[in-house]
This record gives sequence, structure tokens and C-alpha cells, in this order.
Amino acid sequence: MPKLTIITLLTAALAAFAPLSAQAEDVAENPLQGEAGKPDKAGHLTVNGIDYYYEIRGKGEPLLLLHGGLGQIEMFGANLKTLQDNRQVIGVDLQGHGRTLLGTRPIDIAAIGADMAELVEELGYDQVDVLGYSFGGGVALHMAAGAPDKVRRLVIASAPFARNGFFPEMLPQQEAVSGAMAEMMKETPMYKSYAAVAPDVSEFPKLLDAMGAAMRVDYDASDAVAKLSMPVMLIFGDSDMIRPEHIVEFYQKLGGGLRDAGWMRENMAKNRLAILPGLTHYETFAAPALVSTALPFLDGESGAQSWAGQVSGE
Repeated sequence: MPKLTIITLLTAALAAFAPLSAQAEDVAENPLQGEAGKPDKAGHLTVNGIDYYYEIRGKGEPLLLLHGGLGQIEMFGANLKTLQDNRQVIGVDLQGHGRTLLGTRPIDIAAIGADMAELVEELGYDQVDVLGYSFGGGVALHMAAGAPDKVRRLVIASAPFARNGFFPEMLPQQEAVSGAMAEMMKETPMYKSYAAVAPDVSEFPKLLDAMGAAMRVDYDASDAVAKLSMPVMLIFGDSDMIRPEHIVEFYQKLGGGLRDAGWMRENMAKNRLAILPGLTHYETFAAPALVSTALPFLDGESGAQSWAGQVSGE
């Protein structure tokens, strides 16, 4: 199978100081850290049978950062440094990914979302902002729906709310993901980044099996979307693997895109939608536009001035 096909197939699948746990560890260098450098603190925290690896970087308002499938904290590239320069970033390697072992529990996005709510509480945070990409975006959605008191503002990037949000041709590719592909993946960035940090590289085929099983399950998280009470921003690439019609439906479920906002913004929805030009699903997580779009929203800023404000000079 050509290398590009393998990469497309697997990537398509995915898609304030706080007191630290007693399990805090010495922080090691790794080749993926890039400009972000070593985290300030790191450790493992067991939640519902999964021994999650976490890192804490920077100072400021806390931001939980959740990576995409077959990635890990560092997959955000230079965006990780930008975020930690502005926020205290709590990065987590999700179940079976990076430095977090798979364990015996099946991969289930809703269950991992519930784990994240418990994890931030165990780390001593009353409330955090959350930015999740693809697989991590689904986790963020369920975390916020299940524990809305824990999430101040939420950014979901490149993640559908239902399985039918993907372009139809992606579904057979997702269904085909299994451990049988592990050997063919040895030269892909997904495997190389995993192997750089994973405590047990031999688990990679099991991770592929678990992710494949999760993606063969049909789902529709409309009920979870309806429970999102905090401000939410959706971010997608204009060439994402998510159907544009689904993106609009997602935004409408959040109360946006239902009517004209009015020349004085009097009908402005509280939630936001951003379509980033020239980006595919496979680039959005590392694109500077992701963070430059998300940060003002997470900081509660708009930057827009109404026509009336321009005329009055206010």
C-alpha cells in the first residue's frame, strides 16, 4: 500500500497554578518538543483504570489541550509554544496514545471525556477552557456536556458531532483500520511520533485495533451538543474531511446561523464558527491560524466593532 494512502487512511480515523498529583515525575527531553521545550511539570494520573500522562506548561488561565487520534500532546507543533506563552496549558496523552498505555478498557470517546473532567479536578482545577482537535474534539464535546461546570469556554476543531458528518468515502477507510496495518505504518509520522515517547511500542497494533473498533461504531452526539451551556467555537478547515453541510448543522444546533445578527449585533449568537482557508484535516492542528482564531475567543474577546460603534467613535 502506498505510504500516502496509509497516512490518509490513518489520519482520517481521527480524527493559574494548580496543585499537582503525588505522581509528578522528572521531565524528560524528547525529540517532538521542538520550540515548546520541556514542560514545567509532568506526571501520570490514574482515572477509571487508565493511567493518563499529563504535562503542565506556562502560566495564566488554564487550558486543557486534547490531541487528535494517533497523535500526542506535541502534535500541535509550534502552536504548543504559542499556547503556553499565553496560557497555562494542561496537555494530556489520551487513552492508548503517546505515554498513556491502552489498558483493558475499549476506547470510547464519551468515557474518555468523563475521565478528563475527573483528571482536571484531581489536578486541582475548578474550571478550565478546553481546546480539542479531531478525536480530542469529540472528547472535549463529551467532557463539556457531562461536566459543564468544569468547562468555561470550549473550542472543538475538525470534529463532527455524528459519524455521518464525515464524507462518505472516509467511512470504509475508517472501518479498515486495524493492527494488521502496524508494519506498513513504520515509516509514517503517526508511528514515528508514537515510538518516540510510548512506554511500550509493542502496543501500537493494539492501539490500531482499538481505534478501528471505536470507529466502526455508529454514533450521534446531538444530545451531548444540546447540553453545552458554555460559549463554544467550532473551527474547521475549508478542505476538511467533515462535510460542509454537517458543519453548518453543528453550528445551528448551537444556536448560530439561524438568523441575521442585526446591524447592532442585537441578534448575535453567543457561539462562533470559523472556517480556515486553505487547510485540510491533516494540517489544521499545526496551522498558526488555529491558535490565532481560538485564543481571542478563549479570552472572551471579539475585536469586532458594530457599524453604529464606528459612526459614534465608541
